[in-house]
Amino acid sequence: MDIDKATLYDLGVFSRHDQDSLLNRLNFARTSGGKEVLTILFQQPFDNELQIKNTQEVLKNIFNHLPHFPETITNGTMMVLDKYYESPIGSIPHPSGVINSFFYKLLNRGDYNTLKYSVKHIVTFLKGMKELLALSIDENLAKPLNDVLTAVRLQLEKPFFQKITNLSADYILRVQENIEAGYFFYQHKNSIHLLENLFYKIDAWYSMARATHTLNFHFPEVMECNVPILVAENLCHPLLEQPVGYNFSLSEKENFLFLTGANMAGKSTFIRAIGLSVYLASLGMGVPANKMRMSCFDGILSNIDISDNTLKGESYFFNEVQRIKTTVSKINNGKKWLILIDELFKGTNIQDAMKCSTAVIEGFRKVHTSLFILSTHLYEIGEGLQKYANLQFRYFETEAVGDSLIFSYQLKEGISNDRLGYLILRREKVVDMLDRL
Repeated sequence: MDIDKATLYDLGVFSRHDQDSLLNRLNFARTSGGKEVLTILFQQPFDNELQIKNTQEVLKNIFNHLPHFPETITNGTMMVLDKYYESPIGSIPHPSGVINSFFYKLLNRGDYNTLKYSVKHIVTFLKGMKELLALSIDENLAKPLNDVLTAVRLQLEKPFFQKITNLSADYILRVQENIEAGYFFYQHKNSIHLLENLFYKIDAWYSMARATHTLNFHFPEVMECNVPILVAENLCHPLLEQPVGYNFSLSEKENFLFLTGANMAGKSTFIRAIGLSVYLASLGMGVPANKMRMSCFDGILSNIDISDNTLKGESYFFNEVQRIKTTVSKINNGKKWLILIDELFKGTNIQDAMKCSTAVIEGFRKVHTSLFILSTHLYEIGEGLQKYANLQFRYFETEAVGDSLIFSYQLKEGISNDRLGYLILRREKVVDMLDRL
């Protein structure tokens, strides 16, 4: 799927403050390496049904074994493995006879202690990988998971690895056995690194499965079809503690949603919730909705958090125009796009904004291979757009009671005419402060 860095940041998949990101919310990886692979996977959502459904099956396979997922492989163990191969250990004797082992331990006590400690963790790691294989016996596994476990099995079938993994849990290696193992692990470090990478892939999948299970996400129905479709029931924003669910439908016949509502009514949250749900579905994960059905999308493109660039002399409005220009060039390829635009043309006067917004909407609404959601404060342009059959009009209602605002966050049909900016200014006592200047 084509999704650029700006869109990933607009949606909150990644954030300058990691704790606020979707990645951080969904990170249940047990190791740093697992999180690194998860980050890579989050940058590569799929655009076809087969890959999405294969990943869904992988997560379901792992989900079935979550209570029994091996606890033996920890982040500390993986760090010891990496440090072992970076340690300046002197030449390890081979063959490791009794005499060679005695003098190596005597004359290289620091190296031997490092070797002994590292071997213990490598053995723990190999045993943990064997446990993972045991979980897959007689399972009808998804192909990606089966391929990874097959690669693990091929490595563990090496005679020395078999010898190590067959040791009883309470067996303590003798000096000679530690040195023999240390030498072998050095000679076969590529195999160990391969097993590490395979585990990190499993750990990343584990994180995705655990997130889907813990957050009560549901797997969507994903279809490979020529026309775009997105239907959801009780879809929520995954980063909110107490979200409000939305029901909506977008299809080829009604592929443009014109969204209005007052400030703070929920427009931006709604747009991001839709973008994140399509994004999660394209990763093969569950989504924060009771039900969701969608076509595969070739890309997601957003126009939400635009900024000026003082150093380049680029204004806010200029960058808005450039983002729209990028969008036009991309959706002109006949592929299926999800386009998300929040408060278009905030960087110019209202007359220009109305004229520019109308031109953009009238152009985009002719593209039936993509879905569009556009929010705006420019309610006035809505009436002239009602002649287009493929536009649907929704708004978030706000009720004013005295100086108080009541937000229902419920999506309603029609166009809002709320003008509550001055009320908010007064409610926050800014008007009083200005009067006292």
